[in-house]
Amino acid sequence: MPQPPDRNADIARRDLGVVWHPCTQMKDHERLPLIPVSRGEGPWLHDFDGRRYLDAISSWWVNLFGHANPRINAAVTAQLGRLEHVILAGFTHEPVLELSERLVRLLPPGLTRCFYADNGSSAVEVAIKMSFHYWLNSGRPRKRRFITLGNSYHGETLGALAVGDVELFKDVYRPLLMDVITVPSPDCHLREVGEGWEEHSRRMFAHMEEALARHADEVAAVIVEPLVQCAGGMRMYHPAWLAMLREACDRHGVHLIADEIAVGFGRTGTMFACEQAGIRPDFICLSKGLTGGYLPLSVVVTTEQVYAAFYDDYTKLSAFLHSHSYTGNPLACAAALATLDIFGSDNVIERNRALAGQMARAAEGLTDHPNVAEVRQTGMILAIELVRDRRTGEKFDWRERRGLRLYEHALSRGVLLRPLGPVVYWMPPYVIGEEEIALLASVTAEGVDLACA
Repeated sequence: MPQPPDRNADIARRDLGVVWHPCTQMKDHERLPLIPVSRGEGPWLHDFDGRRYLDAISSWWVNLFGHANPRINAAVTAQLGRLEHVILAGFTHEPVLELSERLVRLLPPGLTRCFYADNGSSAVEVAIKMSFHYWLNSGRPRKRRFITLGNSYHGETLGALAVGDVELFKDVYRPLLMDVITVPSPDCHLREVGEGWEEHSRRMFAHMEEALARHADEVAAVIVEPLVQCAGGMRMYHPAWLAMLREACDRHGVHLIADEIAVGFGRTGTMFACEQAGIRPDFICLSKGLTGGYLPLSVVVTTEQVYAAFYDDYTKLSAFLHSHSYTGNPLACAAALATLDIFGSDNVIERNRALAGQMARAAEGLTDHPNVAEVRQTGMILAIELVRDRRTGEKFDWRERRGLRLYEHALSRGVLLRPLGPVVYWMPPYVIGEEEIALLASVTAEGVDLACA
């Protein structure tokens, strides 16, 4: 009797013949298995041969309420029967209008104007261009530089890449990038012995103050990820640093851009990370969780003051010059509205705080591991920093790819983890349960032992 075909193997073979995958050295797949996914359900991904994987990273931090969520499914399906897409220049539709109104109500007061794009990097591009163009329209053309933090990441289009500081992403394309001012990160992993998060963050703000004092006349904006520098290794800092930044930007006449693409929508313990510092940025960039992980959509929300700088007669040529074909796509907006509905009805933030506590307790066993320098957490983001020697702080050589070893082990145990170099992190969907957290902790502990042996 002929054997049924191995669907996973067949799909992987066909894929590797035609698909070029992101953030991947494709030669790795000569030995590293490609995982075909047939369907998703809650926090689980299922392959074609009956195996399943716990999605501990929310499929690159986008999935909030589980795969194939019935409520989001229904909203997208209903919208599909009415309107799939329409140009947003000169036209509008109910989903984008309602989404904009709801975002304005949810965000810190004063953020009133929504400009849509279709991914996080594009949102950062919009904010950068809008800040520069604001100062140009305001008669300050010299204000065209940007201040960013060391170890930051804001995307991979050229503008977004320029204001990041992850060398792996940036080095190759450096000749194409604008020059920026980079200030040391307030990363609390680097705090001195006995120093608390707030004390360290306040002390590190001196670097930002110095940069603003020296360069304010030529700086359009400071761009930061509030509270957690995600792709830079889940580096975390205290909200007090953000409060100091807001005051300093106001004092020096510089915009503040908050990149909440990864940290927004309940990840850090509040709906938006900025809330924990009690601040309102001049621009906030949102994407990823905005649609619950369903469809590409991003938005930059800014102030009336910024909007007014572009509002003039056509002949003045002061209009903002940026567009995307799929700007404000109705299907994506419908998914976003359903996502906000879940936040509104299911007490998500409070539940997340309970889940964050469960995650913290589950990771306690790793805090004294000889190869763990630190277990750190902000809300539903938990990171485990691996080192060769905890006592000396000696790091692993990056060429050893210890994180890859952990990734492969986790897959063998049915868990999707994707370490950032030596940093293992958990950023699960909000529908994860206690048993799944326990599995995640057990597999991570096994993986740390194997990867560091």
